[in-house]
Amino acid sequence: MSRTTRQIRVGGVAVGGGAPITVQSMTNTDTRDAAATLEQIGRLHRAGCEIVRCAVPDQDAAAALGEIVRQSPLPVIADIHFDHRLALASLEGGVHGLRLNPGNIGERWKVEEVVKACAERSVPIRIGVNGGSLEPELLEKYGHPSAEAMAESALGHIRILEELGYREIKVSLKASDIRRTVEAYRLLAGQVDYPLHVGITEAGTTFSGTVKSAVGLGVLLYDGIGDTLRVSLTGDPVDEVRVGWEILKSLGLRERGPVFVSCPTCGRCQVDLIPVAEAVEERLRDLPAAITVAVMGCVVNGPGEAREADVGIAGGKGQGLLFRKGEVVRKVAEEDLADALVEEARRLAEEEAKV
Repeated sequence: MSRTTRQIRVGGVAVGGGAPITVQSMTNTDTRDAAATLEQIGRLHRAGCEIVRCAVPDQDAAAALGEIVRQSPLPVIADIHFDHRLALASLEGGVHGLRLNPGNIGERWKVEEVVKACAERSVPIRIGVNGGSLEPELLEKYGHPSAEAMAESALGHIRILEELGYREIKVSLKASDIRRTVEAYRLLAGQVDYPLHVGITEAGTTFSGTVKSAVGLGVLLYDGIGDTLRVSLTGDPVDEVRVGWEILKSLGLRERGPVFVSCPTCGRCQVDLIPVAEAVEERLRDLPAAITVAVMGCVVNGPGEAREADVGIAGGKGQGLLFRKGEVVRKVAEEDLADALVEEARRLAEEEAKV
């Protein structure tokens, strides 16, 4: 399924309107430290991040954004709360997008100033509804931050921008609860055609947050809901990007880098496969080629999976078979399995890059 949406542009990156689903992240450096923020943005870019957001808590951070935007390899979104002057300063610095809820900015003239400055620069606004910070009147109406309350909040913010004639909008509806998040997105998706930024907010640490994000985003993306995403993890934001790409790859929505297939191991396995699989994945993590790499441990399922992959190994007793494009290349001793598979994968990637 694919939901038809309007298209906006964040810098040079198209969002919605049939464009590929983009992977975003947010820096966790002090934005006022431009050098540290740019270093992290560089790492995010190399990991496959396509849009980056930076917190703007004060005027010093807004001032630093100018330097960050000039040197960033990625479009930069300014994360603004409450103070419209921070939005205006960020726009003066050349940011490519704002994350801003117009209902939280205050008087209407303040919103009008921000919208006017965005229109002059063709800068889109993301309305970001979070279950933890809903308007008091909605909490009173619904009793708790329900999916209905979140959707109503988003519609209220959208209405403010629409009344000002501004439609360069994308919207997010995030909660830490998967069911509530999914239901909120489904409610809103049936009422507006703006592109949706999807994510499970405050999902947790790298392990638990990855599981929650994969479940929640998997449901939404499979339903055709979502034009850009962020995986929210308590940890290095580079991991957010890697998990985001794995989610998209697992659903066949984007391709970037290897797809890894490896067996869970069992009593049939006669090689020490776990360190082999971990070494292969780590060493090929930044390989740009979209190839399938199989690391299999026994003679039951191993040869079939390895044969179907672009490159793979199938373990035997103290050794394994190395496969490439369905054909056996050679037998390899157990201690050389990781090296042999990595070398074959890199060789194949280089050959395909020349075609």
